[in-house]
Amino acid sequence: MSSKNTLRHSASGGRLGIGVDYGTSNSAAAVFDGQRVTVIALEKTAKVMPSATYVNRDFQIVTGQEAIEEYVRSNTGRTVELSAEILGEGRSSTGQIGDHGLPEEASTSLIYGQSLVDGGQRGRLFRGIKRLLGGNDSQRLMVFDKPFRLVALITPLLIRIRRTIEAQLPSALTPKPAVDHACIGHPVNFEGSERDRNNAALNALSESYGYAEFTHQSFYPEPNAAALSYLHAHPGLSTRTLLAVDFGGGTLDLCVIKHTHDDFEVVATHGIGLGGDHIDQLLFRELIFPLLGKGERWRRKGEDREIETAFPFEEYEDLLLNWAVSYMLNQNKYTTPLHQRIQDGDAASHKFQRLYDLIKNNHSYLVFQLLKDLKAELSHAESAKLDIPELDIELTLTRERFEQLIAGLMQKMELAVDETLARAGIANDDIELVIRTGGSSLIPAVKRILEARFPGKVVEHDPFTSVAAGLAIAEYLGAADTREALD
Repeated sequence: MSSKNTLRHSASGGRLGIGVDYGTSNSAAAVFDGQRVTVIALEKTAKVMPSATYVNRDFQIVTGQEAIEEYVRSNTGRTVELSAEILGEGRSSTGQIGDHGLPEEASTSLIYGQSLVDGGQRGRLFRGIKRLLGGNDSQRLMVFDKPFRLVALITPLLIRIRRTIEAQLPSALTPKPAVDHACIGHPVNFEGSERDRNNAALNALSESYGYAEFTHQSFYPEPNAAALSYLHAHPGLSTRTLLAVDFGGGTLDLCVIKHTHDDFEVVATHGIGLGGDHIDQLLFRELIFPLLGKGERWRRKGEDREIETAFPFEEYEDLLLNWAVSYMLNQNKYTTPLHQRIQDGDAASHKFQRLYDLIKNNHSYLVFQLLKDLKAELSHAESAKLDIPELDIELTLTRERFEQLIAGLMQKMELAVDETLARAGIANDDIELVIRTGGSSLIPAVKRILEARFPGKVVEHDPFTSVAAGLAIAEYLGAADTREALD
């Protein structure tokens, strides 16, 4: 569906456009006064803020980089010990009169549930909540003994963003405009398989922003915002047909825009669930799993013979790949087979010792962070070293091997470009400019694929802040869909 908007700016009269880009991995915010875009510094030393929320056992909440640091600090070197959850007490006798005329002692026993509790866990870290918004089966997450709605985990981040915007508004503005409105970015398609996922996710976002006192809301697709911020930064642009490629942490979003001097028209949009998080999980599978015992055999004694099978590593995989719940691997049904396998004492035993150490010391988050660092290093180096002394892992990955590993994901990206152009009814040669943005767009393979397809037409545009800037401009221009906060 196409939509036409003007690029002409009217006098602001003290009015501001505010844009908030709540992202899967990071968040950013910006304001626009009709002439100048100001990106808000959400952290002390950075414009962007990790989209992270940490809840401790007293249900006190911290956000952003502080949330990550608190999680790492509270779990470094900590051995995780799970115990069964106590649901209550059961009476094992009736207290009747016994043989000697005395009342029998009524004994009780504890009743245990199916879930396990990490008694030493000091807090829970939540990151990537945006990826869950489109799913109907995950609208609540257990935080210790309380169910938290997803909106309750997002709202503290948004409150912090609103307050930071207020604190950084230009002092020359008198009176200062109220920060009770914002243009909210969203992917073209949220992750998930439910048919109504986009509407459900937008309702959840609207509710969260409403609790954060953004009572006047508008919504705008993220790739459209990235393109709009580029158009604002290049007012004399003569090209007419643009493709914006926003490759972030959770989704890949694209749009085709027709542009004249004063107007722009969104001709087509498309988006898929493909982002940096998917690449990180792929690296974990391909690089780390074989070092933890994947593919190894397992010998054990049966009733009348020795049994040899493949070790059931697949039972560990999903929990390993989802670091926020990987502590659940510290149950007997997972650790007992590891003890047995380690005792074999063969060449592969040290791999299972690594897996055991990862589980007992809750190192999944550490591994993912180091994989992100590895990926970032390969954006400007031909090889990079992955060093995880906690697990006795050290390896070197070349860019060539990295690109072989992600070739299937890159093919999905190319298919998404095909679909976007088909929706716009145009061919590769009709595109005059490609705007590349988002953290994952920095991967050399992404750059090379786009350059090969659109030679001499690809430009990089503020990978981490372009969307927030475009959202602020969209709100100022009235280009976004408006709505009031949900009750």
